[in-house]
This record gives sequence, C-alpha cells and structure tokens, in this order.
Amino acid sequence: MSEALPVLTDAQVREWFANLPTQDFAGKRVLLIIPDATRTAPLPLLFDALHKRLKPVVAHLDVLVALGTHPPMSDAQIAKLIGIDETERGRLFYQLGLFNHEWDRPDRLLTIGTLTKEDTAEISDGRLSLDVPVQINSRIQDYDLLLVLGPVFPHEVVGFSGGNKYFFPGIGGPEILNFFHWLGALISNVGIIGVKDTAVRRVVDRAAKLIPNERRAITFVVASDGNLHGLFHGSPESAWNEAADMSNRVHIKRCPKPFKQILSCAPPMYDELWVAGKCMYKMEPVVADGGELIIYAPHMHEISVTHGKYIEEVGYHVRDYFTKQWDKFKGYPWGILAHSTHVRGGGTYESGIETPRVTVTLASGIPEEVCKKINLGYRDPATIDIESFANREDEGVLLVRKAGEYLYRLDE
Repeated sequence: MSEALPVLTDAQVREWFANLPTQDFAGKRVLLIIPDATRTAPLPLLFDALHKRLKPVVAHLDVLVALGTHPPMSDAQIAKLIGIDETERGRLFYQLGLFNHEWDRPDRLLTIGTLTKEDTAEISDGRLSLDVPVQINSRIQDYDLLLVLGPVFPHEVVGFSGGNKYFFPGIGGPEILNFFHWLGALISNVGIIGVKDTAVRRVVDRAAKLIPNERRAITFVVASDGNLHGLFHGSPESAWNEAADMSNRVHIKRCPKPFKQILSCAPPMYDELWVAGKCMYKMEPVVADGGELIIYAPHMHEISVTHGKYIEEVGYHVRDYFTKQWDKFKGYPWGILAHSTHVRGGGTYESGIETPRVTVTLASGIPEEVCKKINLGYRDPATIDIESFANREDEGVLLVRKAGEYLYRLDE
C-alpha cells in the first residue's frame, strides 16, 4: 500500500511560502499557471499564501488556467477555484487577470520553434519521426516569468504529471499535444504510468526549453483526501523531479494479485469520460486478464464536451486496432486516438478481430446505445450497490471509492 508520510498543516504551508525566496520575482510581470478543477489541489490555501508573498514584490501578477483541451471556466469559477469570493474579486483582486488557455484559437497561439524529424526520432526511440511545431499560449509575451503551481500524480501519458506538463499540453497548441499523446499510446499506459523517465517527458522538457521566458515552478504532492505531503520550488524540472519521487511514495498502491472485477468510482470532478478515463488508467495494471473494470459515475452524462464528436466516430479500441489500420485513422487528432486506447486498455487486433485484455463497462448517465456505439459495456448505475463490492479482495473483487489519482500496481 502507499506510504504514510507527514501531513503539512495550514500553518506549515504558510510558513513555507513566507520563506519562499522573492529575488527571482522582484519587479517582474509574473504569469501564474494553475490546474483546472479536475485535480485534487488545496488551491485556495496555496494561492492565498503565494499571493501574500509575491504581490508586494512583483510588478504584476495574473493567473492562467492550464486547461489543455478541457472546457473553459468562467471568471467566477476560476475565482472560486483559487478561493476568491465575489466581494474580494472586486475589492482586493480587481487587478488580477484570470484567463483560460485557448488551445483551439490560432490567434491565441505563438509558435516558438519546431521539434525536427531528427529530434522526434531520437526522443521517441524511433517510434515516430516528423516535424512538430511547438506552439504556446500567446499571452506569455506579456510576462517576464512563468510560474507553475500544480500537483504531481502518476499520469497515463507522461509518467508523472506536473512540471513542464503545465506548458505542454497545459497551455500548448494542438500539434505538440497530439504528437506526444500518440507517442504515449504507442508505448502504452501500463508501460508509462508511474515511470519517471519516459519518452513523453523528454518531449515535454525539450519543448519547454524553447520558451523564451524565465520558468519557475512550485510543485506539490497531495493525497486524494486533500492532505498535503510536500512542497517544492525551483526550475520546473527540479521541482517536478523532487515531487515525482514523493508521488511515487504517496500515490502508488501495490497489490499481491490481480482482480477479476473492479468497481472504480469516479469523483464528481470527473464529469466527462475524457477525464473519468483515469478510473481505468490507474487501475489497468491490476485488472486480471479477462476481468472487468466498471467506471461508476452516475453524475457523468458526457463523453467529452470538446472531443465527443470525434470519439463517437472512432470509438474505444486497443492500440493495434489503430496501428494496423493506420491509413483509416491517421487523419483524426492523435490525442483522440490516444485517449481511446488508454480507456480501452491493452489487447490485440489480428485478422480483423479485436480482443481487448479486459472488459470496460460504464455505469453512468451515458445511455446504453451510446456505450454500444463507442465499443464500451453498459450497466445501469441504479442497479449497482457500491457496498456489495466492499471487502471482497480475497474473492478478486475490488472497490475503489475515489478512483483516478492513485495508481494500483502488482507487487514486483
């Protein structure tokens, strides 16, 4: 099971920020880059402590939400996310800009360089070789320093989230996103998740070196219950490196044997399958061959607000379903194909027959006919008694009450 580590109190967190060196920020225009609401993060506490420390010394401070391709948030939603109420917004924080990343607006993207065919072939160990333009949110031109404030968790595409991932895909353009998501899919979720040194992390770090601004990061490790275990400050690479080591100790649970059935309960913050897929990604290593993974999410009614149309056309399939019919699928956004393979998990495609390793079933507000269309199983969530799955590990049945942030792995 995951390791028990000391928990930081609110007072200790505020003391940590009070000792944050300010010489890096003095007199500079700073853009603070934060996660959206799909991550567990005590942002109100962290933002308040950081704001108190930096506001007296910086020339200006704004906030940009690293949405990637997630749906945009309203000004009020962003304010709530970082703990600013309506009266404070107009009185104390009226100068603070609150912005969404706009990945799908070319006029909001700035090209800062290219990863060449030679670069991508080298980084991907020969899996892919193509020129990839590197684009980032054009707002960075208005700032001297970019400061990431974000958590680190095991991640299905990059190994561990956080650090430079807040630039790509957090505030990056679609080409780099599609490239490295598909690279991750070729390696596979199980081959990447919870691994520090991955080809995808090397892509993200290489692209970040093209950013002309100064880059800093405050990374943190937080449990699913909101308890904060560590804070780290430095370059995005060094702060991420320390947090990933701690995340490896906090967020990975080891199991002696695989399970034939898992009820993976999606928290309310996963309100579409695009993010609720994490309930599969984090559990796939401990589902037995031929087993079933149920994503239980009665509150979820969308596949993806942004990408639903493409996903309904493509469906959910194992990797080789795409690689062995590449001419048919290469025109779709590669990030869509990657998401598809991550949710569906491992398996084979031989002689026109797809054989997934596990059954993935949705017990959500997504109708049965849609589940069938997208190649996933269906259960009516009203027929599921959560407690009937509890305390049955010896039978090969596992209940995960808040899935998506802890990685489950078999014992070495």
